[in-house]
Amino acid sequence: MKKITLLVFAILLVSCGSSKKTTSNDLASTNPIRTHINISAVNNDKVPVTINPGRFISDVVTYRLPKIVPGNYRVSDFGNFAENFQAIDYDGNVLPSTKIDANSWTIENATKLDKIRYEINDTYDIENGEITTPFSPAGTNIEPENYVLNLHAFIGYFDSLKKNQYTLDVTAPSSFKRTSALQKVEEKLSEDGKDKTTSYFAPRYFDISDNPMMYGNLDVEEFQVGDIKIVLSVFSPNKIHTAASIKETIYKMMSAQKKYLGDINSTNRYDIYLYLSKGGENSPGGFGALEHHTSTVVVLPEMMPAEALAETMVDVVSHEFFHIVSPLSIHSEDVHYFDYNAPTFSKHLWMYEGVTEYFATLFQADQKLISEDAFFNKMIIEKINASKRYDDEMSFTEMSENILEKPYEDNYINVYNKGALIGMCIDLILREESNGDRGILSLMKELSLKYGKNKPFEDDKLIDEIVSTTYPSIRTFFDTHVIGNTPIDYDAFLDKVGLEMVDKKIETNYVQSNGKLIFKGDREKGLFFFNENVTNNSFWSDNGVKTDDIIKSVGGTDVTLANAQQLLGQMFTWAPGTEIEVSIVRGEKEIPIKTTLTQSYSTGKGVEKIENPTKEQLELRAAWY
Repeated sequence: MKKITLLVFAILLVSCGSSKKTTSNDLASTNPIRTHINISAVNNDKVPVTINPGRFISDVVTYRLPKIVPGNYRVSDFGNFAENFQAIDYDGNVLPSTKIDANSWTIENATKLDKIRYEINDTYDIENGEITTPFSPAGTNIEPENYVLNLHAFIGYFDSLKKNQYTLDVTAPSSFKRTSALQKVEEKLSEDGKDKTTSYFAPRYFDISDNPMMYGNLDVEEFQVGDIKIVLSVFSPNKIHTAASIKETIYKMMSAQKKYLGDINSTNRYDIYLYLSKGGENSPGGFGALEHHTSTVVVLPEMMPAEALAETMVDVVSHEFFHIVSPLSIHSEDVHYFDYNAPTFSKHLWMYEGVTEYFATLFQADQKLISEDAFFNKMIIEKINASKRYDDEMSFTEMSENILEKPYEDNYINVYNKGALIGMCIDLILREESNGDRGILSLMKELSLKYGKNKPFEDDKLIDEIVSTTYPSIRTFFDTHVIGNTPIDYDAFLDKVGLEMVDKKIETNYVQSNGKLIFKGDREKGLFFFNENVTNNSFWSDNGVKTDDIIKSVGGTDVTLANAQQLLGQMFTWAPGTEIEVSIVRGEKEIPIKTTLTQSYSTGKGVEKIENPTKEQLELRAAWY
């Protein structure tokens, strides 16, 4: 009966005017969506994309590019970068289609739809324009020597085919290096040998969006860390840095992470894609990283000194790698069944980002990669100072669940500050209650064993579950400081391990003093100034800089609204011993500062060990790191 029904239906389709010979096995609902990205056919910085879904039985279908992607809690609207969208029928004619919002198109007469064609513009070279662009590590780069292929920006999905498999062909010059963790099926050279098409397979759309690629003239290093294959792909436009020069730092860091994590292991390959921005007006300036389940895309300034780049890569990549614990192994239904155009958000950013950030700092102390003082400063002082710039009386779970809405979205960055401190406090409570035997890492291991990457937890039940397997004091902490809006008394938690915060001279960088930025901007005038905090930064103060001095140029480049984030971001990575050149304006006078950087200090809160700690305090501190 089934075969007869399908045969009759196929005949009806032919009688309705389709010139394509149809069969029962070409239905879109039962076949992989075939996609093609043609880098070799780039025209005016736009990459042609073709989508072939198979045969539809519906008269109208909707195709979407993502509004938001997992791990990036901001609207990206990737549909804004698609141009010349066309739906083509089996005779090569254009079908009626309507763009119904920034990211979605409806296609009429969809029973005749053969394929969709459009071009994708990149995001890196228009970040400083009027259109809202994605965070750089979530964006795309299209230039002759390099292609950052965050696939969610190129490939979309049909509402009716969300569970379909995908095949992806990427055509590019045969000379290009290409890195991707997607399952590679085959490679074919063109007849003239100039181009090569690499074919990949993805079990579902999630795997398309979760596996970025990098193509071009890259530096690539592959190495093993235990049983995990690490693939490091680096693009440095001016060849200042190489994958080989960064490899040892990554190897040492990830070896320490593996040792720290112990038996938590949810991937056999991890990819790191590092794009180094050359700092021009058309270069990306959203520095940082975006995690994927088994990879991360990192964007940093190319002009960073090697030592500063290495230190930043440790902080950034270690955070992203720890995401193999959460959300890869432990995540809610909101994450598991993510809706790319109308997402709901979990209440537990304190865990996804906060605990991940906590691990990224704690493991460095635990594995002796940094000193105690550096750990105290990075984990406690810097995080506390940074957290105070946000609403300290805002419920963390309420903020997480409503992260795209005002006033919550303005507090998102606090997940890396107060979120990490929440992780620290939970860790100390668990260790105190268990005489040092349990901590937040063991808790995450327990949750990972119960759930894993294919079994999400119910968002509203996670805290109850944690409390049921731990201690009543954990319930009190969650109710008061995570669900509730009472600020945390960090002095009380530091006292548990025999530490205290005191006023002292502390090391600082060249853009902050005591955790506060020393700059302010005037958008209307297009100028940037040193603010009153500069007086508490010894380097600038010793060089005669005063409040309200205008920052005219850095390294010979004038500071503008378009490049300020890049130039001031580079100053964040400066290290003692580096020669620098800055020009400031005071009144009508331009004042050059050309010197060698010395360590800068500020006066503020620091952490010290208390005198005469108790045995319990010493034992708890020893169990902590």
